[in-house]
Amino acid sequence: MWRGPLLTSTRRMSQSGGGPIYNRISNKLQESLCPLHLEIINESYMHNVPKNSETHFKVVVVSEKFENVKLIGRHRLVNDTLKQELSEGVHALSINAYTPEQWGEGKGVERSPACKGGFGK
Repeated sequence: MWRGPLLTSTRRMSQSGGGPIYNRISNKLQESLCPLHLEIINESYMHNVPKNSETHFKVVVVSEKFENVKLIGRHRLVNDTLKQELSEGVHALSINAYTPEQWGEGKGVERSPACKGGFGK
């Protein structure tokens, strides 16, 4: 069992504050994964979408539920939790999913690539 420093649940607001989709993502991940650390970052502003959009998100989630689960399984847990949001307007979801031990070893938020723009360009 992980014996690192106590982690607290945190949330980072989007550039324009937490909107309804942000709040649904937060509530669902809190409920399903009981995270020790949670950041939800609205990256929509980095893309060619209207101001205050909620279409592109990154989540950083640290949960004991990820113990002994391969990375693809962790992503499936998050995607399954957010399947409604992904089918109703969330265009992109970047997932950084860590165990408490990995987080305690200094894992963090991975930098998102720059938007290449366009649909099929």
